[in-house]
Amino acid sequence: MTGQGPLAGVRVLEFAGIGPGPFCVMMLSDLGAEVLRVDRKGAPGAMPTEVPARGRKSIALDLKDPAAVELCLKAVEKADVVLEGYRPGVMERLGLGPDVALGRNPRLVYARMTGWGQDGPLAHAAGHDLNYIALTGALSATGDKHGRPVPALNLVGDFGGGAAYLAFGIAAALFEAQRSGRGQVIDGAVVDGTASMMAQWSWFEAQGLGRARRGENFLDGSAFWYRTYQCADGEYVSIGSFEPQFYAQLLDKLGLRPEDLPAQFDLAAWEQAGRKLEAIFRTRTRDEWCALMEGTDVCFAPVLHLSEAPEHPHLKARETFVEAYGVVQPAPAPRFSRTPGAIQGPPPAAGEGGAELLGTWGVQV
Repeated sequence: MTGQGPLAGVRVLEFAGIGPGPFCVMMLSDLGAEVLRVDRKGAPGAMPTEVPARGRKSIALDLKDPAAVELCLKAVEKADVVLEGYRPGVMERLGLGPDVALGRNPRLVYARMTGWGQDGPLAHAAGHDLNYIALTGALSATGDKHGRPVPALNLVGDFGGGAAYLAFGIAAALFEAQRSGRGQVIDGAVVDGTASMMAQWSWFEAQGLGRARRGENFLDGSAFWYRTYQCADGEYVSIGSFEPQFYAQLLDKLGLRPEDLPAQFDLAAWEQAGRKLEAIFRTRTRDEWCALMEGTDVCFAPVLHLSEAPEHPHLKARETFVEAYGVVQPAPAPRFSRTPGAIQGPPPAAGEGGAELLGTWGVQV
């Protein structure tokens, strides 16, 4: 069983979890990795529509059973990557911790996905994306100046600072292991990745170029030239006319002259200018604004609902969304010219296909 993509031939043993761990494994699977997920015995496993669980096989085990633990360790011997998302210490108590695993397979990349990290005062506390991005300063920077901080779903923490950073770490560790012949443990913490993603704002803060506070930075929707506007039909459009030449095009499309508005970077006048643009955008529907601005250098896009996005001509032309196994879902990303990735299979029910996959690894169940 060989996957399609640049990670073809890489074997991943995943211990089932929620949130960033499964999404990270989806990314690896989409790029060709062969994934065996260990589900809890008696659990239903993935739903047929559970997109982040696509592209792996499953085996259902009771990890309190020594025989099941030994089977996992035999799989560890054949794997390139182990990924788990339990609280610190759980895998050690099960007899499947990194010391034991690396003792069985010195080349193993042992990836650990948590919110707070493996150590520190909060390491054993429960938490979610909202809490992790709150602690790093990312949450305080987003939302209306006069309102509450607003999270961008769980994209910033779980999937950005968590899953994407861990996937990058796994790829880097696999590359290093090819040269050294030695594996290692990756401590993937959502707080660490999220803090890393705030690097640009750390620079701005240090240089006094803009504080990462709601209503005082130009990428949180506060600037009247970088925000969303409601249209006559109740739908929204997005404007990102940051650079002077793009801002000039925005004014031209709106029938405005520079003197009709305050200076572009006069922060104190952003709300006043925003109200003027709000009135203008409400004079046309979303489709009418698309006809006027889409494809220009205004830096414009309609705010589409998720159900609409797959039908947009640009995303349709690029096949950014595909229908697979009866579900419209995002295609693998990024794209490779010679070894393109692919959706390797549907989400498995608990125990589906795992024994067969282990057999190809040389492990008998």
